[in-house]
Amino acid sequence: MSIRTYGQDCSVARSLEIVGERWTILIIRNALLGECRFDTFLNNLGLARNILTERLNTLVESGIFERVPYQQRPLRHEYKLTPKGQEFGSVVLSLMQWGDKYLAGKAGPPRTTEHVNCGGSTEVHVMCTKCGESVHPGDVITHLVTPPPITRAVRVATRTRQPATRTRRRSP
Repeated sequence: MSIRTYGQDCSVARSLEIVGERWTILIIRNALLGECRFDTFLNNLGLARNILTERLNTLVESGIFERVPYQQRPLRHEYKLTPKGQEFGSVVLSLMQWGDKYLAGKAGPPRTTEHVNCGGSTEVHVMCTKCGESVHPGDVITHLVTPPPITRAVRVATRTRQPATRTRRRSP
């Protein structure tokens, strides 16, 4: 699968090329809730058939879903989350948590999360891999690992300019 980068060497930009559209995240959300068939996605999400087909194809090509036949005549497929797709669940949970905090209506969040093993509610946190502490995003800095590719705009701006030469007009 070819991913457009728009000249940006950025994991966020590359990720958004795959999942950065509303319907795509909602399809993944519904798959995390147990849906796996085309017609179920179509009926529960209410999007156009051609858009669903396009988004599912992208998710299969990018390795987030696996297309698995469940019926031979006519041939029909289920869309199962791969480990890569299941890992995206933490992104969906984080987005849900943010939406619950800032966008829930007066009645509160429409859905809650629960830890299967103990029944407790869940939260998504960023954690330091060295000390194990929870980290607020404001306490995180990023570093470029590789220098960004030189773009045309940078090349134009760094060219050495030749001094303009003037030709003198001769007087008549």
